[in-house]
Amino acid sequence: MKQIHKWTKTLIALALATGLAACGNQSGSTTQPAPETKGGEPTELTIALDWYPNAVHSFLYAAEDQGFFKAENLKVNLQMPSDSNDPLKMAAAGKVDLAISYQPQVVQARSEGIPVVSVGALVRHPLNVIMTRQESGIDTPQKLAGKNIGYPSIPLDESIVRTVVKHAGGDDSALAFTDIGFDIVPALTGKKVDAVVGGYINHEQLILEKNGVAVHAFKPFEFGVPDYYELVLTSSDDTLGKKQAAIEAFMRAIAKGQEYVKNNKEKALDLLLAKQSGEFPLEKDIETKSLDILIPLMDAADKPFGYQTAESWQTLIDWMKKEKLISSDVKAEQVMRDLVK
Repeated sequence: MKQIHKWTKTLIALALATGLAACGNQSGSTTQPAPETKGGEPTELTIALDWYPNAVHSFLYAAEDQGFFKAENLKVNLQMPSDSNDPLKMAAAGKVDLAISYQPQVVQARSEGIPVVSVGALVRHPLNVIMTRQESGIDTPQKLAGKNIGYPSIPLDESIVRTVVKHAGGDDSALAFTDIGFDIVPALTGKKVDAVVGGYINHEQLILEKNGVAVHAFKPFEFGVPDYYELVLTSSDDTLGKKQAAIEAFMRAIAKGQEYVKNNKEKALDLLLAKQSGEFPLEKDIETKSLDILIPLMDAADKPFGYQTAESWQTLIDWMKKEKLISSDVKAEQVMRDLVK
C-alpha cells in the first residue's frame, strides 16, 4: 500500500518479475459457493495488487473462495507487483485489466496524459498519517514547526506535512525533510528524525506499538488535507471500453467478498494467511488489527461497496493543483466512472 508519484509520459514495456497467481478455492469452507452463471467461457481478468497481499486484499480472496467470481462467469488472476509504481502503469499499458492504486496517483497520472480511470473506491479514507514518538512531546501538529520530518521523498507527502502544519497555525518555513525511503519504523524507532509521514495506521503504526513505541498519529484530513480515497480500483480507458460488463461483474463479486469479510473476519484472515508470500510473511496479530481498522474505512454506508463521488475527486484535484503537485487541468469525469449499482 505504498505509492511513489514519479511519472513519465512515455510508457515503456514492463518486465513482469512475478507470474500470475490465480486465487484457488480453499478446502474446508463452510459456505456453499454461489451457482455458476451460464454464458459460455468465463471472462478472464488480471488484477495487479498495489503491494504484497495483506488484510486490505481479503475481499479478493473471499470472493474467489466463496465462488462469487465464478457466479459472475469470471476467471480472476491476481498479480503482485515487483514495484509499487508498476500497477497503474501496467493498467495504462494494457498489461493488466485492473490495478489497485491510490487516488492521488491516478490524478497525477491523468494530468500527465496517462489514460487511467478509477472504477471504484476501495479504502474510502486516508491511511497515511504523520507520526511522532509520544516521549518527544510533539503532541500537536503545530509543534512540528522547525522539526526534521522523515519521508519517502514523495512530493505529496511533503505537501501533506506543510498543509497540516500551516492549518494548525504553525510555521512550515523551517521544516526539514529527510529521505528515509520506506524505512518508516526504524527511522522513528531509532530517533533519526522527529516525525515521519508515509506510514499507515493499519501497518507501521501497529508495528511500532507492538514494539513498544507509543506514537501520536496526526490524521492529515483533520488539518486541511482532503479526505481522499486511499485505495481505488483502476483500469485504462481502452480496457474499460472493451470489458466494462466484466468489470461491473467484478465489482458485484468483490462487494459480496467484502460483505463476507465483515461477517467472517477470522475465516477471511485464514484465507489471506494461506495465500501469503514467503518473501513477505504476515503477522497474524498485525493483520487482525489491520482488518479491524480497515473494515469501517471501506464501508460506503448506504451506498454499494466501491461507490465513489465526483466531489471527492474534484476536491482532491483542486488541492493538488493548489499545491503544484499537478500542472495541467484535470476534471473528475476524466478520472472516475461510478460503475456500481
